[in-house]
Amino acid sequence: MDIDLPYILFWAVVICGFIWLIDIVAFRQRRLEKDPEAEDPSIVEYAKSFFPVLLLVLVLRSFLAEPYQIPSESMVPTLEVGDFILVNKYAYGLRLPVFGTKVVEIGEPERGDVMVFIPPHDSRYFIKRVIGVPGDMVRYENKILYINGERLSYKLLGEVGSLDRRLTVREFLETIDGRSHSILKHNGREPTQEWQIPSGKYLMLGDNRDKSQDSRFWGYASEENIVGKAVAIWLHKEPGWHLPNFGRNQWLE
Repeated sequence: MDIDLPYILFWAVVICGFIWLIDIVAFRQRRLEKDPEAEDPSIVEYAKSFFPVLLLVLVLRSFLAEPYQIPSESMVPTLEVGDFILVNKYAYGLRLPVFGTKVVEIGEPERGDVMVFIPPHDSRYFIKRVIGVPGDMVRYENKILYINGERLSYKLLGEVGSLDRRLTVREFLETIDGRSHSILKHNGREPTQEWQIPSGKYLMLGDNRDKSQDSRFWGYASEENIVGKAVAIWLHKEPGWHLPNFGRNQWLE
């Protein structure tokens, strides 16, 4: 079961603040009039103690940065299962926690960005690469991307080992708007798809192109469901009983 931590954190702050406020407005004065040395009830004491801490964490997670762990192979080789990444929450504007409403304009997603968002078919966070921005015409033909009629640049880096001998996996350096990143392609063909990106929408693809459930299957990422920009890998932990390590620490292009 996935835990919606921002939602829980938001309501924890609201409840603690409400308990503290109600005590100040309705009960504290009468309590002190009866006994000047009276202590706060336990529930009020807990609310007063937790409120500033929870509020600080909520502000940091909502407006500055948030950690996120990679759950799947869809972004290999850029991101591996077990990578912990840092998500810049203000790169694309400041948003209200839980509601997601943008309150301050700062920047917009650019082609090549690695972005965390909530897709239209799922309430969980997804992470993919921005391929198309509003107004773009994107075509995906024979596993080659064309943006506004221009073919992206691809450089073969070599073959990657596979458990299936019938499967050939090749690593390429893909360049989009002068920014390069590694992707994986499997042998075989894929139906041609074209998209005219509407306003407020983004076309998202995984770097592990043949093992990624992305915009080719469920459509666009919406502007109102953007979480932030992935900027760094700060920790890695292999699944199972393995200790975390810092061997993959790096900034993301």
